[in-house]
Amino acid sequence: MSIEIARRGHVALIEMRHGKANAMDLEFCSELTARLNECEEAGALVITGYGGIFSAGVDLKRVVDGGASYVNAFLPELAQVFESVFACPKPVIAAVNGHAIAGGCVLACAADQRVMAAGNGRIGIPELLVGVPFPTVALEIIRAVAPRGHDDLDSLIWSGRTLLPEAAESCGLVNRVVRDDALLSDALELAASLAARPAAAFALTKRQLRAPAMARIADGKARFDRTVEDLWCADSTLDAIRGYIERTLKKSAG
Repeated sequence: MSIEIARRGHVALIEMRHGKANAMDLEFCSELTARLNECEEAGALVITGYGGIFSAGVDLKRVVDGGASYVNAFLPELAQVFESVFACPKPVIAAVNGHAIAGGCVLACAADQRVMAAGNGRIGIPELLVGVPFPTVALEIIRAVAPRGHDDLDSLIWSGRTLLPEAAESCGLVNRVVRDDALLSDALELAASLAARPAAAFALTKRQLRAPAMARIADGKARFDRTVEDLWCADSTLDAIRGYIERTLKKSAG
């Protein structure tokens, strides 16, 4: 596993390189949170993946193999990394270099702006197709950037559809689509422009903008997350995940 940080002027470029698809497991979430905490001196952050994948979301095989004991350790770490990005007082740009699925979509949406590479990468939240509920922080992050119009939040959740970059831009799930070879330069330029804002004023304004979502997160943690965790641990949910993995593997083989 490798999560690399490179400085580009006042911007910290965080490149996720974990396995073939940046699948989120316990170790990935723990390291990404730690690496985010190392960026205190940066004026802004850019988070990206490698190859054609930003992140394929939760490592479902680890969940199935680890069962309840793994889930009980993993879900708090997953929630922590989402909240660390969402509540970061600095500007955060997601340079979405390819597929951003489920947890990968949530991670991108936790950023202040999402720049996505044109091409065949898809972004969306198929959690209900997998058979798992949303942790409160994940659902509230998506709600905070919910697209408007024909592809509203409810329809994306219920259908589990994933969108190509242009469709994601048209409904507001991503802010900008750029050529693949211009992705990092555009994201770094955007991050640098936001880093040039007075840091204290930016941080306070972001806190104000995030305050309604953060209040819902705090409330939802107390009201729902114990049930969310229980459902993730349930045998029926683990069976549903196994079925989803099998269907996905068959589709890939076909």
